[in-house]
Amino acid sequence: MISARGLRKSFGPANDQLEAVKGIDVEVRRGEAFGFLGPNGAGKSSTMRMIAAVSPISGGELRILGMDPAVDGPAIRGRLGVCPQEDTLDTELNVRDNLFIYGRYFGIPKAEVNARADELLEFVQLTEKAKSKVEDLSGGMKRRLTIARSLINRPDLLLLDEPTTGLDPQARHVLWDRLFRLKQQGVTLVITTHYMDEAEQLCDRLVVMDKGLIVAEGSPLELIKQHSTREVAELRFGVAEEGATHEALAEKVADLGDRVEALPDRLLVYTDDGDGVIAAVHERGLQPVATLVRRSTLEDVFLRLTGRTLVD
Repeated sequence: MISARGLRKSFGPANDQLEAVKGIDVEVRRGEAFGFLGPNGAGKSSTMRMIAAVSPISGGELRILGMDPAVDGPAIRGRLGVCPQEDTLDTELNVRDNLFIYGRYFGIPKAEVNARADELLEFVQLTEKAKSKVEDLSGGMKRRLTIARSLINRPDLLLLDEPTTGLDPQARHVLWDRLFRLKQQGVTLVITTHYMDEAEQLCDRLVVMDKGLIVAEGSPLELIKQHSTREVAELRFGVAEEGATHEALAEKVADLGDRVEALPDRLLVYTDDGDGVIAAVHERGLQPVATLVRRSTLEDVFLRLTGRTLVD
């Protein structure tokens, strides 16, 4: 569905270029959910715009649905569905007309667009809101309508840029259910997200991007196995009573795990036996005020690969 080799994207004049994407290789297979993860400025959005055939590549090769976006842009866009990060719904139209008008842009006959609009409203659970104004919808409803609109042309490939940003947990889970159903129907999904639990839930495979490069690739489970441990023991100390910072205390438990990370409020000990770590900590006379053993997550992988420093 997508094949990229040495894909690059640069902005600005030749003598002062900003290279947003620095030569990446990507393969997206039919029927899978593929994710792009990365901090701000990693190159995700630039990559997605090239895949959407709305931004020309600066170097390398890119094929979408077997076609060259530089030559076959309109044909590619006709088979894509795009759910942008920000809702771009027409607030002057009601819910159903947002679907109908958008479908007509693709040249779909009126009768067929009407049938598809009804089908999609039912799919995203908005049938009862068909005649409502867009501005009267909740945030979750607007996102579901945006996804419904992106499906009006029955796309082979659906691009979703931060699909659940700003939604409450209930709305996120409803949207996850709709996306999972789409994947079951054979629609190929390409997703960018900042939510690691979302990536674990939805993505069959993903890449982690940082500074325009791919730094890791695989399934969520493979990435956790490659870049983290089975468990993480979290230790919180009453630092004032101990008379030391968590960073200083890290030296006392450094040998208990594969890796120890000191944060201002706790220590993270990466290990395959979290309970064993906690027992060993107490045997050394250290008294954490709170302990927690949890499984490693994609967020642990993400932060290890891209760092904890805020990127503007």
